[in-house]
Amino acid sequence: MNYNEILDRISCEYNRILSDNLVGIYVHGSIAFGCFNWDKSDIDFLVVTKEIPSLEEKKELIKVLMELDKICPPKGLEMSLVLEKVCSKFVYPTPFELHFSNAHKEKCKSNIEEYVKAMNGVDKDLATHFTVIRSVGIVLCGKDIATLFGEIPKANYIDSIKCDVECAEDEIVENPIYIVLSLCRVLAYMRENLIISKEQGGLWGIKKLPSVYVPVIKEAVKCYQSNECFSMDFKLAKEFSHYMVKQIFVDN
Repeated sequence: MNYNEILDRISCEYNRILSDNLVGIYVHGSIAFGCFNWDKSDIDFLVVTKEIPSLEEKKELIKVLMELDKICPPKGLEMSLVLEKVCSKFVYPTPFELHFSNAHKEKCKSNIEEYVKAMNGVDKDLATHFTVIRSVGIVLCGKDIATLFGEIPKANYIDSIKCDVECAEDEIVENPIYIVLSLCRVLAYMRENLIISKEQGGLWGIKKLPSVYVPVIKEAVKCYQSNECFSMDFKLAKEFSHYMVKQIFVDN
């Protein structure tokens, strides 16, 4: 099974469930950037509807993802559902009507009705997703991206990507590959306005950041591109995260 087959099944089922209420489905993340790694990446997509789906429709949408989970990559699926009106006239933090990821599977198994009732709110991450969709997103079905998605203010996008790395110094030992590459990606945008993937962020960092930190970045890129685990003295990785946090949060 490859991700295209999974996305095709999602498109088919979501069109069936939502019918005329579905505006479109948009793929972002590593697939859109062309650097998907089955063992390291999740399948990221955004669903846009005209109106809030009913409770039963929400349950059906989640059941589709739970059923597909058995044939998905280890990191699974990540889906957010938003209304058309917040795409055309961007709101920040962005309201969402439903969300699903690997982190929520057990709650869905335990009580799917309670899950879908509670799973709505606002999410700063959506500013990042919208920006990536506008830049490199893939239309799985529905309206054209340029027609649907309005401009995302630069300040909102910066705040969104900063939120992703604000705890980097605490998290780098537990999740070094993600943190190292995410730090590079954030700084690449802040310095050069580059909207790039984590992998591309790492490659940018190898060229643009102090040479003392290049071994850490190279290790993260190598691990991201393969099935290898991060293997390096974490002292340098911690020094790198401290340097990068200062560049992102203090010196900019």
